[in-house]
Amino acid sequence: MLHAIEGAAVETVERLGPSVVRLRRYATLPGRGGALRAEGAGTGIIVDGRGYLVTNDHVVRGARELRVVLDDGREHPGSVVGEDPATDLAVVRIDGRDLPAAPLADSERLRVGQLALAIGNALGLPGGPTVSLGVISALGRPLPGADHVLEGLIQTDAAINPGNSGGPLANLEGGVVGVNSAVIPYAQGVGFAIPANTVRNVLDQIRTSGRVIRPWIGISGVSVDRALARRFGLGEPEGVLLAEVHPQGPAARSELRPGDVLTRLGSEPVRGLRDLVAGLSRLPIGGAIDFEYVRGGRHRRSVLRIGEAPPPLLAE
Repeated sequence: MLHAIEGAAVETVERLGPSVVRLRRYATLPGRGGALRAEGAGTGIIVDGRGYLVTNDHVVRGARELRVVLDDGREHPGSVVGEDPATDLAVVRIDGRDLPAAPLADSERLRVGQLALAIGNALGLPGGPTVSLGVISALGRPLPGADHVLEGLIQTDAAINPGNSGGPLANLEGGVVGVNSAVIPYAQGVGFAIPANTVRNVLDQIRTSGRVIRPWIGISGVSVDRALARRFGLGEPEGVLLAEVHPQGPAARSELRPGDVLTRLGSEPVRGLRDLVAGLSRLPIGGAIDFEYVRGGRHRRSVLRIGEAPPPLLAE
């Protein structure tokens, strides 16, 4: 059995290796006549043979110039097609054709305990990407960032180090299940990746329109746990407790307010934040939907009209 796992890991690395690239970010050196200096490095994944690759937004953010080094050593200038700080993803393009593209797997099929490989240019060490093996430790993790919260992340104990950012988290079938994004300083065996299904959605939207268009109702909230269910007189620990309601948002126009608990969106129950985000993502901008909520122990109904997230709020 161990021999079979070892063989699958080796095959995955050999299959995905040519799709993993090194990214070098350069900035202008002040007072030196516009000279460039290296500012950072990371990893990218070729996802389309026509030259599209995905990486982390924080890898390319603020770059004056990008250079992409392929597995075979060739170097290309890269241009940022679009960035999405809310998911820490960016799409970069290089001039190429018939490039080796990595397949994006269905991240909804992931299970805790499943083996995973993290591939990337850890610490910028020479000699090609580093590979580490671990398990999927948890799913749907939130992670607070500097100015927003990344939602729905994959947690893994596969070693992820500086330089790994933007590289693939892969299953042993050779599919990319996530894009490695972050580690918690001083923690051991705790790293995070953006699910492949999120990557696919962001990639498609950026290639089509250069940006990500999100449904928005103008709320922030938390999933109801048992303690909150008892406090608000709910029968089951289900729903989303509204912590904030944006005064100019669709939720405010539907007379929702902090302290309300959303329990249903259309015909689907809202058991927690994950259900709410998934339900909203399927709705068209400008469309209307019935919803149910609890206020003061009473069940109520109303209608929401879905708005488009304003750019300043995309990272909230």
